[in-house]
Amino acid sequence: MRSIIFCFTFLFFICAGYAKGDPITLHSPDSVFRIRINCDDSIYYNLFYRDKEIIKPSHIGLEIQKGEMRKELFSDIEKVSYDHYRGKIHPLYGKFKELDDSYNEVTIDFDLFSVIFRAYNEGVAYRFITKMDGEIMVVNEIANFNLPDNPSVILPETENYTSWELMYVDYASHTSIHDNKRSITPVLLNRKAGVKVVINESDVRNYPGMYLVKNRQGFTGDFALYPDSVSLGSWGNFVSVVRSRKDYIAEVDGCNTFPWRIVSATDDDRQLLTNELVYKLATPLQIEGDVSWIKPGKAAWEWWHDAMLPDAPIPSGMENRNTALYKYYIDFAAEYGLEYLLIDAGWSNIFELSRTNKNIDIPGLIEYGKSKNVGIFLWCTSTSLKNNADTYLKMISNWGAVGIKVDFFDRDDQLEMEWYETLAAKAATYKLMVNYHGCSKPTGLQRTYPNIITFEAVRGAECAKWDLTASPKHHVTFPFIRMLNGSLDYTPGSMRNASPQLFKPIAEGMPYSQGTRCHQLAMYVVYDQYLAMLCDAPTEYRKFPDIMEFLATVPVTFDHTRVLDAEIGEYIVTAKQNGNNWFIGGMTNWKARDAVIDFSFLSENGSYIATIYRDGKNANLYAEQYTCEKIEVNSTDKMSIRMAQGGGFAIMVTPL
Repeated sequence: MRSIIFCFTFLFFICAGYAKGDPITLHSPDSVFRIRINCDDSIYYNLFYRDKEIIKPSHIGLEIQKGEMRKELFSDIEKVSYDHYRGKIHPLYGKFKELDDSYNEVTIDFDLFSVIFRAYNEGVAYRFITKMDGEIMVVNEIANFNLPDNPSVILPETENYTSWELMYVDYASHTSIHDNKRSITPVLLNRKAGVKVVINESDVRNYPGMYLVKNRQGFTGDFALYPDSVSLGSWGNFVSVVRSRKDYIAEVDGCNTFPWRIVSATDDDRQLLTNELVYKLATPLQIEGDVSWIKPGKAAWEWWHDAMLPDAPIPSGMENRNTALYKYYIDFAAEYGLEYLLIDAGWSNIFELSRTNKNIDIPGLIEYGKSKNVGIFLWCTSTSLKNNADTYLKMISNWGAVGIKVDFFDRDDQLEMEWYETLAAKAATYKLMVNYHGCSKPTGLQRTYPNIITFEAVRGAECAKWDLTASPKHHVTFPFIRMLNGSLDYTPGSMRNASPQLFKPIAEGMPYSQGTRCHQLAMYVVYDQYLAMLCDAPTEYRKFPDIMEFLATVPVTFDHTRVLDAEIGEYIVTAKQNGNNWFIGGMTNWKARDAVIDFSFLSENGSYIATIYRDGKNANLYAEQYTCEKIEVNSTDKMSIRMAQGGGFAIMVTPL
């Protein structure tokens, strides 16, 4: 998955010119980023983008306890080492077939620890490595991000440490945010010069996730304290809830590698949609042997539309979930080449997965699916697996299922972050893919364990059932922020689409989505979703063969991605290549606008057929209206497409 082009190291020791108090400087390969580190009585860094300061001098460090000793680690520098690396990463799947992995690095060695700074063309990162005997307790990690100005902020704010399906709140300035307001990461800052700055993290494994708390200077890292006592509670009394906590954040081996802290920046919004720094910084593949069983794909799914199948020849609805109903879904998936069916909650007892619903023959359905080339994912809760992981994973694997959807983690303290990895590793031994739901945001674990086919951690289509938050503005905001961390499970595909004038939430029954039908189709191109749901009823899709031509054809992984045009919170136009085919998706917020497609990314001498799905003439009000046409295009063509309010378009481009 990673090939080295060349790597060489320079070592500069204190005796070779470094003097206490001298700043240590590091540049990105393209010199766009420059970081300056000062280590006098503690460690400070400040960061420059195109020679403009984007992070003021900010204190970083580790406060640890070992025995009776409790202090911030610091001592005189022992050695400063510079590395220069150029290489490539070949992901198992994703939106790029190949990633450039080029960076410059400096390691600063102290007596009991080291700190590594890396500079990529996309941003900079740092991490701590401790080198002490025995076990240590991390009382706190000091991670400050002091701001040189007063940028606007897009903040996924939270009052707790248990939820990541959040709205993004726009603040006109940093100073307009209340002090001590907490947010999950990543957080996006919009400086007045038009530079977007993102604070993020990667490679969080045996350690709690990082939140940010607003202070007068900027933001500071915040971490869930180590759990002291835990019991079941919350949703249905089956969620692991922390009842009390210790006075430190982590227990780790004295020789430990800590997560990366990242600051990215760009003056081009499009680059936020292709920034793979979180993935690059993550630990490489840890699954040994064959990984060919890990296969991204699309899935039919019953939960969003309450298993209601109008005009189907069998009884439907949640009260009629049975073997016959799920065979209907399998037949639908097989007809259109969908790889999977996800069977959600209800097939078993929540606490004891071996106590299956007597109306649903799970082994029989799995065998029926195999006969139709449709694999089965099964839903379960995180807590149902915690004490019986091997028993239940072996059972599900022996049945022949291809994966599990694990729900309601609702935590990212150290113990829970260890559980994400433990579960992924165990699932891999049984050749099971995993869809993490009700989970914390990903931080690169999908590279380490690519059988984690996707994470939720987004305010998704389910919210259309009960509020207005899953709006077109939301749809063109979170990809610039949340998708920096990896794939998501938004669950698109609604066939009941509504304008703001006509939309209302429907909690029970068949819900609507906000925005146009073509806005929904565009999500299959714009969003990174390696297990992409078709959230609506098969009977609805069957009414529109042209729509199903697109949904059956659009892949979930790609060789290359080009963002043609984008502005955060406003619109996105993305083109993705798979083999000889291209797929283009465009989405806008509640503002109608024109998008211009320049087909110059096509091969110069080729001729292509473009199948174009665009908003209908009256889609501003009647959002389900759309048109579909096929035209011939080549690399010299340009096309203007009108997007209605909350609208969009989708295009399939195939060689003649």
